[in-house]
Amino acid sequence: MNNNFHYKVIQFNFAKLNNQSIKLITNMKEKNESSQAKGSLVARAIEEVAGFEALYYRFRRSLSIEGKSEGTITGYSSHLAAITLHFGRTPLEMSTEDVHSYLYALQNRSQTPSQTYFKHTIYGLRAMLKSEDLPKDHFKLPRVKAENTLPVVLSREEVWRMLSTPKLLKHRLLIAMVYGCGLRCFEVQNVRLRALDFDRKQLRIVQGKGKKDRYVPLSDHLIRGLKKYIATEKPHEWLFNGRPKRQGGVVIKGRYSKRAIEIAVKQAVVRAGIQKDAHVHTLRHSYATHLLEDGLDIITVKNLLGHSRIQTTMKYLHVMLSNPRRAFSPLDTLFAQCAPGQK
Repeated sequence: MNNNFHYKVIQFNFAKLNNQSIKLITNMKEKNESSQAKGSLVARAIEEVAGFEALYYRFRRSLSIEGKSEGTITGYSSHLAAITLHFGRTPLEMSTEDVHSYLYALQNRSQTPSQTYFKHTIYGLRAMLKSEDLPKDHFKLPRVKAENTLPVVLSREEVWRMLSTPKLLKHRLLIAMVYGCGLRCFEVQNVRLRALDFDRKQLRIVQGKGKKDRYVPLSDHLIRGLKKYIATEKPHEWLFNGRPKRQGGVVIKGRYSKRAIEIAVKQAVVRAGIQKDAHVHTLRHSYATHLLEDGLDIITVKNLLGHSRIQTTMKYLHVMLSNPRRAFSPLDTLFAQCAPGQK
């Protein structure tokens, strides 16, 4: 089917949506105003490129029905908006050559191109093809090769220094929560006070990656710090509140922002004198690796991390130290156990 013809059919179908559908889309627009923040790529594409708004709301609706997270929807939408602004027309009006030239430009815009940005652009385009009922090979998108990299892991001494450097109790507990519970950045951001169970020494992680709930243990040391922090700071609803915002004359305390969490962790890394490329997720890597080193079985670690596949957890087996001693030859143990006079 010709791209232009397909686009016109979609425009016609969108114009014929019933009132209920239009009302639903309007509600979605209001609910997801964060994605339409002034100056965002999506907002610019809606304003500057004809046809993108209709495509965007169909795209959001399709991904939402599939159960995709808000973060995934927002990310894919941003990539669609970026390629739309680049060409000044929606992807439905682009040729395979257009898309390939854009992907090539992404890979060559710097000496160290971001493979993450590149592959999520492809994921976004694939999702759009599916939502528009177009063939998978419509743009002949390349396969995204899995990056065979090992995670950066901190030593226990480095984690200790990170916990000791922040001046604010809030930041020390933030780092302790990420490391002590193996949380992703958005998971620690979303911790509500009611998710803390001090009696059972558990934290309930609600709707983590893949929209799965799970429980992780709370350390006695962490519980003492959290009780002190809550009594002193008196957080409202969220464990870590951001700066109060005034809306309509009412002061609202929201969550700590992702950026604020990243800055707090990065500052601790620098002050601790850590030379590794460490960030928020590095603490989660360290949590998993240290648990395995302490003898916890890999299935339990998988469940604590909220992984869907055991293969994802198995990467930590490649970086763990099963024994703090340096590597040795089995010939040494053979002689120690079997050589005459050694028994």
